[in-house]
Amino acid sequence: MFGKNFQKKYALTDQGVKNAKRGTFWTVIVNLVVMGGMGILYMMMSSYVDVLTGNGTLPAVVAFMVCVLLFFILSYLTHYQQYHATYGLVYREIKTVRIGLAERLRKLPLGYFGKRDLADLTETIMGDVNRLEHVWSHCIGYLYGSFISTAVIAVILLVYDWRMALACMWGVPVAFALLFGSRARSKSLSETAKKAGINVADGIQETLENIREIRATNQENRFLKVLDDKIDNYEKENIRGELFAGLFVNGASVIMRLGVATTILMGTTLILKGHIDFMLLFMFLLVITRIYSPFDQALALIAEMLMSQVSANRLMEIHDTSTAEGEDFFNPEGYDIVFDNVRFAYENEQVLKGVSFTAKEGEVTALVGPSGSGKSTCAKLAARLWDVTEGSIKVGGIDINTVDPEVLLSDYSMVFQDVVLFDDTVKENIRLGKRGASDEEVFAAAKAANCDEFVLKMPHGYDTQIGENGAKLSGGERQRISIARALLKNAPIVLLDEATASLDVENETRVQEALLHLLEGKTVLVIAHRMRTVEAADKIVVLADGRVVEEGAPSELLKKEDGVFRRMAMLQSSGMNWKL
Repeated sequence: MFGKNFQKKYALTDQGVKNAKRGTFWTVIVNLVVMGGMGILYMMMSSYVDVLTGNGTLPAVVAFMVCVLLFFILSYLTHYQQYHATYGLVYREIKTVRIGLAERLRKLPLGYFGKRDLADLTETIMGDVNRLEHVWSHCIGYLYGSFISTAVIAVILLVYDWRMALACMWGVPVAFALLFGSRARSKSLSETAKKAGINVADGIQETLENIREIRATNQENRFLKVLDDKIDNYEKENIRGELFAGLFVNGASVIMRLGVATTILMGTTLILKGHIDFMLLFMFLLVITRIYSPFDQALALIAEMLMSQVSANRLMEIHDTSTAEGEDFFNPEGYDIVFDNVRFAYENEQVLKGVSFTAKEGEVTALVGPSGSGKSTCAKLAARLWDVTEGSIKVGGIDINTVDPEVLLSDYSMVFQDVVLFDDTVKENIRLGKRGASDEEVFAAAKAANCDEFVLKMPHGYDTQIGENGAKLSGGERQRISIARALLKNAPIVLLDEATASLDVENETRVQEALLHLLEGKTVLVIAHRMRTVEAADKIVVLADGRVVEEGAPSELLKKEDGVFRRMAMLQSSGMNWKL
C-alpha cells in the first residue's frame, strides 16, 4: 500500500512514507477506540433492557463508570498520538522537503531555468508544496486509516450477522467506486485550472515588471483587459473543477447514507420474521452513527488527493531532472581556459557550432561579435552555468564538467550584463563577493569600482538600503556595485559580460583603469560590444553565427582588410562621428 508508486504519486520522502504509516496506524486505533465507546453504550442499554424485561439484574454502576473513564483516557491518549503522527511529524518534515527542494533547484543547471517560466516555478515552490503539505497532514493517514478500520469493523459485523452487515456497509464501496471512476476527469480539470492559475501569475508579473513601458505607451487598458480575461478564465476553470468534484463527492455521500435506510429496512424485516431481536438492530444503528463519520471527510479528501497528484507530478519533475554533479575538489595547473570544439544547443537550436580558443592566464581575452553570435553563451559555459552539448572546456587541464559547479565557481568572479542585487545595504551587497570580508576590504573594492562617487551622497552612505534589485539606483550605479563585488572576491578567473555597458564614457574609463590594475595576473574573459572596451585586451576572439571567425591581438585584427573586427570597429567609429 505504501510502495514506491505510492511514494511517487504523492511526492513523499522516505521519512514522509514513515509518517504516513504512523498516521494511518494511529487513525485505525482512534477509530477502533471510538467504536469501542459504542460497544460500552450498547452493553449499558442491553443490561438495562434485560432489567426491564425481568431477565437480568441492574449491573454495578461503578463498573460502568470505570469503563467510561478508561474509554475517555484511552481516547485522549490515542487522539494525541494521532495528532502528533498526522500533523506534528508532517509539519516538521515539510521543512526538510522545502529545504531539499531549494537544494535541488540550487544544483540544477542554469539551462533548466531557461526552459521553465518563473511564475511556474514559484507556483511549484509555494502553491504545490502547500497543497501537498495539506494532503500529507490531513488526508493520507486519515483516509487510509479509515479504510483499514472500516474493514476490521466490517469483518466483526459480518460475524454478528452478515445480512445486517451487508445492509449497513454496501454503500461504502459503491461510493468510493464512484469517486475513483471520476479521477481521470478530475485530474484533467485540475491540470487545466493549474495552467490557468499560472497564466494569471504570469500576467501579473509581466505587468509589474513592465509597468513603465506600459504607461509610456498608453497600453494600460489593453494589458488590464488581458489580465482580466486571464483571471476570469482561472475563475471559470476553478468553478468547473470544484463543481465536478463536488457533484461526485456529494453523490457518493448520498449513496453511502442510503445504508441507514437499508439497515432499518433489513433490521425491521428480520425482527418481524423473528430472525434477530431489537438489540441487534440497535447495535447496528449505533455502528452506523459512527462508521460513516470518517468517510464524510474521507470523501472530500479523496477528491483533494486526486487533484494533488497534479502538484506531486510537478514537484517530482524537479526532482527527476538531472543535476550538475562533479568532484568536490578543483586543483588545476594554472588557469588557462581552453575551449575545444565546443558545441551547445538550446532547445534544439544550435548556438555554438564547434568553438575553439584559449584564454590564457594573465591575459585579457575579449569575445566580440554581433548580437546572437554566442559571446554570452561562451561565458556561461566557461563557468559551467550550462553544460556543453559536445566538446570540452578545460581550466588548467581539468575538464570543468567533472567538477562540482559550486567548487568550480569559488575560483570565478563574474559580472554579467543583467545585474542582480538584493534589498539590503550597499555594503552587504558588495560583501556577497567574499563572505566575512572586513569593512575596509569592502570599501577598497567599492572605491576601485568608482562607487564612492554616488554612495557617499546617500543618506547613510554604505549602510543605505537600495531596494529590491537596487531599485533606488541607476543602471550604472547598480553595475558598479556588481563590479565591486567581483573585485572583492579576487578570484583567479574573471568573467565580464558587458560589465561597463551602463556607464558613461568618463566612468567607463575610470572603471577600466581599476579593472586593468586589479585584474593583473588573472585569467580575464571580457564580452563587449563597444570597441573601446576591448581595445586594451591582449587577445580578441571574434564570433559570428556560433563560430570563431577571427582571433588575435587588436592591432593585428585591425590590419586585416576584410576582417570582421576591422569592419565592426569602423562601423562604430563612423556611428560615433555621425552622432557628433
